[in-house]
Amino acid sequence: MPPFVTRFAPSPTGYLHRGHAYSALAAYSAAQAAGGRFLLRIEDIDVTRCRPEYEAAIHEDLAWLGLTWETPVRRQSEHLGDYEAALDRLRADGLAYRCFRTRREIATEAQSAPHGLPLPFTGAPLAPKEEAARLAEGRPFAWRLSLAAARERLGGIGALTFHDQVRGEVLADPSLAGDIVLARKDVGVAYHLAVVVDDALQGVTEVIRGEDLFEATHIQRLLQALLDLPTPTYRHHPLLVGPDGRRYAKRDKAQALREIRASGVTARQLRQELGFG
Repeated sequence: MPPFVTRFAPSPTGYLHRGHAYSALAAYSAAQAAGGRFLLRIEDIDVTRCRPEYEAAIHEDLAWLGLTWETPVRRQSEHLGDYEAALDRLRADGLAYRCFRTRREIATEAQSAPHGLPLPFTGAPLAPKEEAARLAEGRPFAWRLSLAAARERLGGIGALTFHDQVRGEVLADPSLAGDIVLARKDVGVAYHLAVVVDDALQGVTEVIRGEDLFEATHIQRLLQALLDLPTPTYRHHPLLVGPDGRRYAKRDKAQALREIRASGVTARQLRQELGFG
């Protein structure tokens, strides 16, 4: 049988909460049961929100939960060259284009969509003369994946599938995400491209993560096909919700693991609460 390799890949943009603990324990327990490998990856490409203190807290919280992982830990900010190489390939194959539209412009268009149902953004390369003029002006841009070019390259994208342990074989629908951002001028990479490159380079065979990332798998499956990368097996677990029925989230200031620990709750008690006794 092929090796079992999974990972927990948080972004150090805040302190971990119960939802993170559940996801990390789910991946770790699966690796332990399969006699496989568990990796920790730090997804720190968001230079405006990532903080060293949050990264240090991730290590502290996971160790408190009783998890161990292989070292060295992969930090995305230390491997920008890997993502640039993947982006270079997509650009060389005519699959990426510069988009000068701002987030505000795209959001405004989405709000004016008929029936109040915004469609995923799709665009097209500018004419060479117009693009050169905007570059000369120093206009910021993002590199976007062209779904139209991807369809042409693959002879259509309607046959791509991935295996989800809950749903079985899933027909990928990359159009759910539209022409995703591959890289921004100031960072050099965006989430989807970094994730598929990391998973391939680290030999990840099983991706265990929250249900909120299920739709992301559709576009990631397309990137894997375009870059000739292997496709892991996926498991998207239900999201934990608090007493108010809302899912735990950093932006909602969900109670952090460090606060739970400070209140006197032991790691064993929390593991039992989460179903990992």
